Amino acid sequence: MARKKQRQRELERARYQRRMVRRAEHDAQVRKWTIGGVAAVVVLGLIAGAFFLFSGGKSPSSAAANTSHTPSASTSASPSASVTPSVSNSAAAVTEPAHHCTYTSSPPASRKVGMPPASPDYKATYQATIHTNRGNIVINLLNSKATCTVNSFAYLASKGFFSNTHCHRLTTKGIYVLQCGDPTGTGEGGPGYKFDDENLAGAKYTAGTLAMANSGPNTNGSQFFLVYQNSLSLTANYTPFGTIVGGLNIIQKVAKAGSDNSNGSGDGHPKEKVQIESVTIKKS
Repeated sequence: MARKKQRQRELERARYQRRMVRRAEHDAQVRKWTIGGVAAVVVLGLIAGAFFLFSGGKSPSSAAANTSHTPSASTSASPSASVTPSVSNSAAAVTEPAHHCTYTSSPPASRKVGMPPASPDYKATYQATIHTNRGNIVINLLNSKATCTVNSFAYLASKGFFSNTHCHRLTTKGIYVLQCGDPTGTGEGGPGYKFDDENLAGAKYTAGTLAMANSGPNTNGSQFFLVYQNSLSLTANYTPFGTIVGGLNIIQKVAKAGSDNSNGSGDGHPKEKVQIESVTIKKS
């Protein structure tokens, strides 16, 4: 009897030892996978951290757009619309002065003003005065070379579209322009319509040029830019439609104060705010 009980104790001891060996092996395997999982998480975390470190937490396209010194009028929340350095066929085919203009719907409208007339006064001479908080900027509009652009600008001015808006972008590196014409002040606003490019053949952006901003070929709306210093690196993608004949020094003083660099070095909101009180048109 004693021998039988001893045998049972030996068998129990053997089973216990086998269980302990299996548990030790299991625990070792668990530790191995846990360490491997933590290492993987750490590596992924480092990769993600590197992405946000170098991109600033933005998508690559947005980050690239914010460092692009081009006078673009964004059509979405991402101001990364590309600009093709070529004259569109439709724009090239227009004989100026144009006798007919086509404006197509392009919502939303920052201010509801309707559409300009399709029949421009192509024989008229126009002079625009932009009344700002820093003084008046006087511009001779190139009606004989960019008839539909001038027709649109004069129409928007007559509707008060530009009144009580501010110039939202100043660039002081690469190109030298002050951009205005967006009631939202975000670079994304427009009149609710678009129209084709004009006057691009041989276009040069010398100091005193007034030109349209856009988000690609034939996407003109309400945003425009004023060139305060020669910007000859700009390709001929932006319709020139006026020449500043008074007040260029006003923009140059604003430029001297610089921008807040919110879009990148030398590109952002002007530190000295330029508020457009109204735009008046003299027609003769």
